[in-house]
Amino acid sequence: MRNAHYRLATALLLALPLAACDSSANGDASKKAPAAAQAAPATQPVQMLASAQGQIRVTRVASGLDHPWSVAFLPDGAMLVTERSGQLRRVGADGAVSAPITGVPKVFATGQGGLLDVVLAPDFTSSQRIYLSYAEPGDNGTAGTAVAYGTLSGDALADVKVIYRQEPKLEGPNHFGSRLVFDDAGHIFISQGERNQRATSQELDKLQGKLVRLNLDGSVPQDNPFVGRNDARPEIYSYGHRNMQGMARDPRTGTLWQSEHGPRGGDEINLPQPGKNYGWPIITYGINYSGQPIPEAQGKAKDGMEQPYHLWEKSPGVSGMAFLTGKPGATWNDSLFVGSLAERNLIRLTLDGDRIAGEERLLNELGERVRDVRVADDGSVYVVTDEDDGKIWRIEAPKAP
Repeated sequence: MRNAHYRLATALLLALPLAACDSSANGDASKKAPAAAQAAPATQPVQMLASAQGQIRVTRVASGLDHPWSVAFLPDGAMLVTERSGQLRRVGADGAVSAPITGVPKVFATGQGGLLDVVLAPDFTSSQRIYLSYAEPGDNGTAGTAVAYGTLSGDALADVKVIYRQEPKLEGPNHFGSRLVFDDAGHIFISQGERNQRATSQELDKLQGKLVRLNLDGSVPQDNPFVGRNDARPEIYSYGHRNMQGMARDPRTGTLWQSEHGPRGGDEINLPQPGKNYGWPIITYGINYSGQPIPEAQGKAKDGMEQPYHLWEKSPGVSGMAFLTGKPGATWNDSLFVGSLAERNLIRLTLDGDRIAGEERLLNELGERVRDVRVADDGSVYVVTDEDDGKIWRIEAPKAP
């Protein structure tokens, strides 16, 4: 009996990293009724918190959100915010939260699944089009990452069209990704997970564990690396990925950066290149949450497989990411911000060109899971926290000396 208790305690301890990193610990989001609209708060509380360069001003813009996943700035100063349970809301600069916007596709709101990323189309000012990524339900309890666009018209999303579906749909509640990024050549990049079915990452006839590149209407660019191959999906840009929950494009160079959950250890940043294999699960710096090795792993390196551009051997649980550049003289100019779910903070990477020259942790005092991070035109940093009472925070950098 004593040994049985010991084994149970050990199993619970080993499961903690998974619960810390993964939203699956929060259960089935679809069982919670959507909250009504919220009026603007009387005040937006302000805290002064520590950083390596001095105090930062942190303002709580809004609260009461249901596991918010992503935020996108609107031209009028408001924001669109996704809630994992399936709602898209408009949040004013004053913190007022709208009722759910109608017309959003039905989502698989179980475990890590639900409504995920939201981005404005490059021509949003004229088209009013937005793109959403989400976990789409399939037959017999299956699901897969999907992307749709629609026209934002007041409190409704109209003319919704699904432009991408991850195939095949699989069972399970985990590893959907997903972030959306545009380039300047009319393409959209879609990051995904391997649905916690590791082998799919290396199987080119499946879309799990792949970075996908499409034209804005969902068609396949003819210069994608696997176009014309009978054994590979033409949508694929790169492969061998585990669960990509952060992605951003460097405004200085146009280079695409991507953050990726490792298992227990081995979170990564990659700069994905067309046709390249990023190794999961054949090479990894992590182990299973059980403490055992990854069964397919052959070590930390293998010919023909790319090494991480940046590595955390102890997983912070990396999530959304955003660049702050083009602000000469500002304290945080040339920084890359990465949300952390397991460590419950915000990571700031100091950049020297493309080289990561330094690293610090911010917002430790809040103790909340940072799911997404975006940088406004004025250099303010916004984060959303993945909690039952999810919040939007605005961070102002220390003043330059």
